[in-house]
Amino acid sequence: MNRHGLRALLLSAVLALPGMPALAASAAGDDVAARVARSNIFVGQPNILESQAMPLGNGRLGAAVWAADGLTVQLNRADGLPDRLSPGWLVVPGLQRMTRDRGFRAHLDLHDGEWHQAGGGMTARVYVDQRSDRLVVDVAGAEPGQEQTAFLKLWSPRAPSAAARGAVALLAEHWRDDQRPGASGRPFGTLAALSAEAGDVRAERIDDRTVALRFRPLADGRFRLVVAAPAYDGGRDAFDVAADALSPPLDAAASRRDWHDFWQRAALITAQSDNGAAQYAEQIRTLFLYASAAHNDATGQVRIPGSQAGVADLFSSLRDDHMWDPAAFWGWNLRMQVAANLSAGLPELNRPFFSLYRDNLEAVRDWTLAKMGGRPGICIPETMRFNGVGVEYEGTRFRPFPIVTHSCDLGWSSTSNARTLTTGAEVGLWIWETYLKTGDREFLSEHFPLMAEAARFLRAYQQPGDDGLLHTRPSNAHETQHDVFDPATDISAIRALYPAVIAASRLLDRETALADDLARALPLTPELPLAPATGEPDPLLPVAARTSGPVFAPSHDATAHARNSENIGLEAVWPYGIVGPGHPAFDVARRTYAYRPFRHLATWSNDPIHAARLGWGDEVERSIHALVQVYQAFPNGLASFSGTGGEFYLEQAGVVAAALSEALVQDNGDIRIAPAIPAGWSVDGTVYVRGDARIAVAVRAGQPRRVVIAGGSDTVLTLVNPWPGQRIERTDAGRTTLLPSGDRVRVSVAKGDTVTLAPQGGGDVAALAPPGEAAARSLGRSSIGLPPPCCAAPEGYRPDTDRPPYREPSP
Repeated sequence: MNRHGLRALLLSAVLALPGMPALAASAAGDDVAARVARSNIFVGQPNILESQAMPLGNGRLGAAVWAADGLTVQLNRADGLPDRLSPGWLVVPGLQRMTRDRGFRAHLDLHDGEWHQAGGGMTARVYVDQRSDRLVVDVAGAEPGQEQTAFLKLWSPRAPSAAARGAVALLAEHWRDDQRPGASGRPFGTLAALSAEAGDVRAERIDDRTVALRFRPLADGRFRLVVAAPAYDGGRDAFDVAADALSPPLDAAASRRDWHDFWQRAALITAQSDNGAAQYAEQIRTLFLYASAAHNDATGQVRIPGSQAGVADLFSSLRDDHMWDPAAFWGWNLRMQVAANLSAGLPELNRPFFSLYRDNLEAVRDWTLAKMGGRPGICIPETMRFNGVGVEYEGTRFRPFPIVTHSCDLGWSSTSNARTLTTGAEVGLWIWETYLKTGDREFLSEHFPLMAEAARFLRAYQQPGDDGLLHTRPSNAHETQHDVFDPATDISAIRALYPAVIAASRLLDRETALADDLARALPLTPELPLAPATGEPDPLLPVAARTSGPVFAPSHDATAHARNSENIGLEAVWPYGIVGPGHPAFDVARRTYAYRPFRHLATWSNDPIHAARLGWGDEVERSIHALVQVYQAFPNGLASFSGTGGEFYLEQAGVVAAALSEALVQDNGDIRIAPAIPAGWSVDGTVYVRGDARIAVAVRAGQPRRVVIAGGSDTVLTLVNPWPGQRIERTDAGRTTLLPSGDRVRVSVAKGDTVTLAPQGGGDVAALAPPGEAAARSLGRSSIGLPPPCCAAPEGYRPDTDRPPYREPSP
């Protein structure tokens, strides 16, 4: 075990997931802390560039940490709207003693949610308090008598109130959202207040955008900096808000425990392969779960997702620069994050997503009535502003002139999402999927209006044609075709959403008239559009998928041109899930993937998820590898939209996380075990499925060897037989019975119990090899972490004396 794994092991007891005492031992062979530590990010040299920043957060307050000027931290919140302005930078130049040491080492400890760096005889631990919105920097090894300075700063054109009072330095700014199209009129702001636990602390105002603390380390060389950055809108005195945020006692152990509790709930996947692709994918997935927890506030204090366009907004290190409208939320770029959270058994991380739409139900209904021809229900704008209107405003920071677009607006020009009709359907389906997995009837009842109103709108938009069928036009095939008729997105959404609303209606005994109307409309919905396969098929896919024949088209409009790089024909496979194994058109779906026009393209590419749903394990690996090579450009494991720089993007990690779960266990009615694990991979992992159950699977060399099902409720699952033609040993409560070797296996599991399934006589599974020594990990030309400096230090080098004298930079 590497030193990070050992450290994590010492910090937590050997625990299984809640209610699953046999699961960790039988499927993982390791404890949670050590498994999480496999994905820690190792940094062997000072990460001095903004692009090398490492992420911290608690779902409300996020931070990007890098080693410029000793230590620099950018603070970020999701609620500094409409531009998601940063509360500021913390800069601690006295830590340059660390970064000048060739022995500098650092790592991001995922299990504890902390950043650690060391060098020059000093150490620093940085974390975001999980229970209050404060960043904490604990330093040891400083010179007790040497004055230190910590700066809190903003940049032009920001105009904060910069003030110092006693031992607190503060930057605060507030404004009203009343200048842009679709403005809410609501007040917003940012606040950062810096204090210290040290000697001789005094605050100082440096200039209009900079404040500082002067202090001396304690006699043992330690000091602590605390930056509070709570929600702030100017409604109260800034120093009063700061005092409330700074006053609660800090409890680093409690903050760690909160992270430990989170990881105990998470369904982890551990993977290995000789080529390292499995380990790399595992690390990206674990980093996604960490980042998702740091972006989504499960407490309800911030009721919008931290990521609004697939961007890792709370980890920004680029001051206030944002490529996309920070006030608008893009459903397409959040879908994979919702899916990954849910399959990992973390539905609480999707609460801000659902709150965003539930809280704006009336606003969306009003927008729909006004913009969509007076139709009832809700057309959720694909790019919906946080206040429920379908306005996207792109400013001039990265464009020569402002751009305004509308979503769900019949009167708007033909643009990317003006007539995208299906975002509401997708939100509704994620609500239903959450209910199927959690069994939470209260959640379903609270969110059912979103499902019903989305279906009501689609039903109102359908119009009868001469063929007796119900058609949608004009409508977008998302951003790929504009103003066409019967796009594949609409047909997929209708065929998936209407049955879900009907089932929910019967369960809740609500909206029965709507459910009856939907039932009448379903058989009148057109079939998915088909077109002849064109171009060259992907030569690495199975021969059967590369034959000539029909493929799913983006729409029934054969003359429409592609305007974006989306494989719309595969939407029926995922996320709508209406075509899968056993469906008459499954071969068409496979051919659609083989002939898809856009291959391994974009940070949000669903290729790995589609490949998993189509049962191609080797293509799951290949597509992850190909996308990582182009887009995963940062050492923190996050992606770049262009592949070369800019903001950190979270959506690619979300795709990898969702794809790994789909490759291990698919839950689309029947449960499929290891349907798309690459041939050379060995995996121990858990996936959350319907009935509040968790299924842990041990795979060796691409083949499932053992399945452990833990019941969160009394449930019955139907599994596609993982071992066709073989009898299955079922073990529970110490008793083993033999099951018949049919195509399907029905397994009943009681709440709190576990059931183990294995092929007769073949249940022994060797443990996965432990990871090597902690190091930066690479896959092709991509890497996570930073290796040590390329060259050895000169003989006789002494970091305590052989370095230039320290001079404090001018603010």
